Amino acid sequence: MRAPEGTVVYAVGDIHGRHDLLSRLLQGIEQDCMQRLCARAVVVYLGDYLSRGEDSRAVIDKVMTWRPQTAGVIQIVALKGNHEDLALRYLQGEMEAGRHWFDYQGLSALAHYGVVAPNPQARDEASLLSLRDLFAQSLPPPHLAFLQSLSVSHDEQDYHFVHAGVRPGVALSEQSAHDQIWIRRSFLESEVEHGAIVVHGHSIAALPQVRCNRIGIDTGAYASGVLTCLVLDGSERAFLQAVGEARVAANVDQG
Repeated sequence: MRAPEGTVVYAVGDIHGRHDLLSRLLQGIEQDCMQRLCARAVVVYLGDYLSRGEDSRAVIDKVMTWRPQTAGVIQIVALKGNHEDLALRYLQGEMEAGRHWFDYQGLSALAHYGVVAPNPQARDEASLLSLRDLFAQSLPPPHLAFLQSLSVSHDEQDYHFVHAGVRPGVALSEQSAHDQIWIRRSFLESEVEHGAIVVHGHSIAALPQVRCNRIGIDTGAYASGVLTCLVLDGSERAFLQAVGEARVAANVDQG
């Protein structure tokens, strides 16, 4: 399996508000890219920028504005994670999406935008509507535009990049957006060939998961203090990691 000739791909796992780790990782990507002297570099973010960590807003700012200082062509691809999916649906008026998001620490993302829930446990319609309106008012228009612009998948020769995975037995061209953002067990347990190596986040593991048909790089940055990047250069595979303070020792949440 290979990345395109003359191209280095950097796939970044789930960030979840860890601006500190993202900043360190991007420094490492820039240094690595300079050393490789590639004609084209692609940075693919696998989604889940929001929730849980210390500063979702700063993460979005960084992803929107950061560009490495290299001589070659730089392409930035930002994919949609399930937390961005829930946030957008909530903003569009789906209160059940808001309930789901808040059950998985979505309220932390609102707090990063200055919206603090008077009662964090409240899930009634009036509370959800009030918080939605405050969130919509506080979310900068460029951030909303960024969230609305997120892609579901990206391809680079023999690799298919998504947030969560793909439906086994379904051609890549026919995969649904929902599956690529949300799927978990049936994808993780499958050993079938998908038509490309699927690079994904969404499902936390202590170490990168390299399998015959997929590579998982969600190392639970928000809790473990480890943010992982897969580097693809021709047939070579390598990993970069930013390591910082761990926030939770065990029982990381897979939501």
